[in-house]
Amino acid sequence: LAVKDPTAVERANLLNMAKLSIKGLIESALSFGRTLDSDYPPLQQFFVVMEHCLKHGLKVRKSFLSYNKTIWGPLELVEKLYPEAEEIAASVRDLPGLKTPLGRARAWLRLALMQKKMADYLRCLIIQRDLLSEFYEYHALMMEEEGAVIVGLLVGLNVIDANLCVKGEDLDSQVGVIDFSVYLKSDDDIGGKERNVQIAAILDQKNYVEELNRQLNSTVSSLHARVDSLEKSNTKLIEELAIAKNNIIKLQEENHQLRSENSLILMKTQHHLEATKVDVEAELQTYKHSRQGLDEMYNEARRQLREEAQLRQDMESELVVQVSMKHEIELAMKLLEKDIHEKQDTLIGLRQQLDEVKAINVEMYQKLQVSEDAMKEKNEIISRLEDKTNQINATMKQLEQRLQQAEKAQMEAEAEDEKLKQEYVNKSESLQNEFSQKEKQLLQLETDLKIEKEWRQTLEDDLQKEKETVSHLRTETQEIVNLKKEFLKLQEKKKQLKSICEDQEAALQELASKLSESKLKIEDIKEANKALQGQVWLKDKEATHCKLCEKEFSLSKRKHHCRNCGEIFCNACSDNELPLPSSPKPVRVCDSCHAILIQRCSSNVP
Repeated sequence: LAVKDPTAVERANLLNMAKLSIKGLIESALSFGRTLDSDYPPLQQFFVVMEHCLKHGLKVRKSFLSYNKTIWGPLELVEKLYPEAEEIAASVRDLPGLKTPLGRARAWLRLALMQKKMADYLRCLIIQRDLLSEFYEYHALMMEEEGAVIVGLLVGLNVIDANLCVKGEDLDSQVGVIDFSVYLKSDDDIGGKERNVQIAAILDQKNYVEELNRQLNSTVSSLHARVDSLEKSNTKLIEELAIAKNNIIKLQEENHQLRSENSLILMKTQHHLEATKVDVEAELQTYKHSRQGLDEMYNEARRQLREEAQLRQDMESELVVQVSMKHEIELAMKLLEKDIHEKQDTLIGLRQQLDEVKAINVEMYQKLQVSEDAMKEKNEIISRLEDKTNQINATMKQLEQRLQQAEKAQMEAEAEDEKLKQEYVNKSESLQNEFSQKEKQLLQLETDLKIEKEWRQTLEDDLQKEKETVSHLRTETQEIVNLKKEFLKLQEKKKQLKSICEDQEAALQELASKLSESKLKIEDIKEANKALQGQVWLKDKEATHCKLCEKEFSLSKRKHHCRNCGEIFCNACSDNELPLPSSPKPVRVCDSCHAILIQRCSSNVP
């Protein structure tokens, strides 16, 4: 006969006991009532069987005082693998009455059963066998297939509702003994099979109804969400409709207003046309007087042109001066750039001083604003000149209109003359003198018109020349402004570079002083080392007397040697002690150089 493995027999027995306890618990719960208390005997037996299953193959861990073998270690891993188990672990740790790890494990099992998630938690443990190998042997129930079977059986316990009070129970001192009398068959069990079948069918129907309720709740929630979204969109559409109606009403009102304004404008234009007809007749008479005023305006424009030419010459002289200044500044900038390239290595730590330069930039910006105000005044003068030229253009247009009216009058006069010729052919002799006079007048008018046209052309040429000069002056003023801005920028850069150079020189002076101090310290250290190099440790045979008290060394007066200066003292003379964090006792120190003393045996002691 083949010898069976004892661990396999244990696993099979525990699996059978787990099957019986879970089956008996479910059947008794269905007959007794689905909510169970902590005093219910089948429930207590179930927890005992689960403890035995979890303890099977558990590794023994050595503690400080004794050997430890508890199931709390693997159960504590669940909160790392399953985040929802953090609440159970925290509540178990916070329970005041629990003192042992076994009591915490029992409380954890009861809370997991109340949550109906014991199967989920243990399934996470079984999957991670690498972590379980730290707590269980390779032949343990939790490491083999029987553990997976037990986890599958625990899913059936989700039917039961457990109401357990963990806080008041004494879980540390309970004795886990399995009562086999509960699982022995009797005659009553055979008659209750039919009832169990009916109860199972009812439970299946209950589970089906619960799943239907869950699906219906999810559909109801989705429908509620859709209704809310539709209501929101409906309210938005109503608001947009109201806004659109208001906009239509406003547009209609504006249309009525525009129509009324259009009718008013038509009436005003008619009145204005009638007034302009009267004004045209008056302007024919004032034409001759206005000609003299135009001559005066032309002379004033020439005088202003001469003044602007003088201003232009002055600006050109200033430009030449500024260009020379710019060349000088560029040379200075090149020299400063050479100095900066030499000192860039020391400038890395001095960039924090740029905040002081910002205040200088603000002052220079204020000066720039003053110069911009001056340029604005010059621009105003130019705008005035442009207004005057526009006035001259307007007067020229008026003159053209008047010339056209005069030509029309001449045509009308010629037509009247032709009619008079036809009607008064017989009276030609009497009217020849008058006709000759009129011809002379017409010739005079034609000569006047030609003179006016020529004068007009000359005025237009002069105006074009003035416009060209004004545009040229504007470009020159813009160039001058740009040059001034560049000049100010170069001045700012010059000041910044000067301040940076001064700061660099100060920093170099400080570094030189620090280097000189460090060199002096190094020379002092070197001299001290040279003085100490000549000293040599004395031999034990030669060192027979203390250097301070000059007494012989003995058992009571031990030798203490300075590792720095080489001097030897007795324990009575070397009283200077210093506490050190590395040593529990204070350390003796040399009187001359304050170095640590080394205790050496005396010459009398072997």
